[in-house]
Amino acid sequence: MKPYYQDTAVTIYHGDCREILPSLPKVDLVLTDPPYGIGITKSNRLSVSRGRGAEAWDLSAPDKKTFDLFINCNTEAIVWGGNYFQSLWPCRGFLVWDKNNSGRDFADCEMAWTNIDMVARIFVMRPQGMDGGKVHTTQKPKELMQWCINFSKTSGTILDPFMGSGTTLRAAKDLGRKAIGIELEEKYCEIAAKRMAQEVLL
Repeated sequence: MKPYYQDTAVTIYHGDCREILPSLPKVDLVLTDPPYGIGITKSNRLSVSRGRGAEAWDLSAPDKKTFDLFINCNTEAIVWGGNYFQSLWPCRGFLVWDKNNSGRDFADCEMAWTNIDMVARIFVMRPQGMDGGKVHTTQKPKELMQWCINFSKTSGTILDPFMGSGTTLRAAKDLGRKAIGIELEEKYCEIAAKRMAQEVLL
């Protein structure tokens, strides 16, 4: 299985995570933002008006078999949009991104499910102007993903099976962690590879 991109810290695979995950080594933390299955790619304001309306990656959510490929009791996991997925078991430590939208008509927050034994926590940051410009409809800020990584009790490899534009990998690399990303759409693999090729951003 040939990587799409690889350096000393990061490996990127282009393809379907359901086909790639069984051949990967064990990781220490899964940090990901899967499709929620709410059709956000058809939103005029968020996708169509920005030239991404032809994308179809959010038409369905991962099923239980897919989650079972990368979530188990022996691996830490943080899954953004966890409130959408019935396949995930109850948790007490939901992570919340407060977007500080101040009256705007977008959602005030997003939630992540985690199997890490912890209390609920809140991260506050407006999404505007993050990481030099948003190139994916549901892109998260690098600072948010670094905040998530810092809850991990391990220091090993991080996996993002729904990598998108590579924010999880960029966050991991800047923290000195190794990471693996998988992405179905090649254009996002290319964007992520370019982000990884930059020097570590402090």
